[in-house]
Amino acid sequence: MRLGLTGGIGSGKSTVAKILEEQGATVIDADAISRQLMQPGHRVLTQTAETFGNSILHPDGSLNRAALAEIIFKDAAAREKLNAIVHPAVREESARIADYAQQTPDFSGIIVEDIPLLTETGQADRFDAVIVVEADPEVRVQRLVGIRGMSEADARVRMNAQASDSQRRAIATWVLDNSGNIEQTRGQVEQIWLKIQELKTAGS
Repeated sequence: MRLGLTGGIGSGKSTVAKILEEQGATVIDADAISRQLMQPGHRVLTQTAETFGNSILHPDGSLNRAALAEIIFKDAAAREKLNAIVHPAVREESARIADYAQQTPDFSGIIVEDIPLLTETGQADRFDAVIVVEADPEVRVQRLVGIRGMSEADARVRMNAQASDSQRRAIATWVLDNSGNIEQTRGQVEQIWLKIQELKTAGS
């Protein structure tokens, strides 16, 4: 089974991914792949710099994430240009990781692709099911300010640049509320895991 996992920035999607991994899923993190692709010398970073200019690079040639974010989170057309560069490369690497995972002896048969912009990029149809992680908007802002060190204004700009809760719910098989504590979240993930197992058994 291939599952999509998504949620807005600050929703705590990474926490859910870790719990799913503990349950036995193979988790492929699109954000982590994207960071790898943005290392100096990689064609994705080279193409990104050619598109947006060397102002998005530090003097040592590494990506200045703050400078790139300043451009893309205020300009939808710029985001689309970046997505066109990064997303095909991320999907290619995700497929490679998935193929490798299926050849390992302890493979559970369940792959979860953690994709922040799954809704925005229209990828829901690639998956057998989609888990959407939500949290109260003010909780998300508090997390982004307190944990990631963003200003409140920047946090809200980034949230508003993504799909809405209703848009994510439209593609969801299951919606998980991550506004509470870790144990409440874990309980919901475990319930969803049981449903995943039922679907897997029914499909085998």
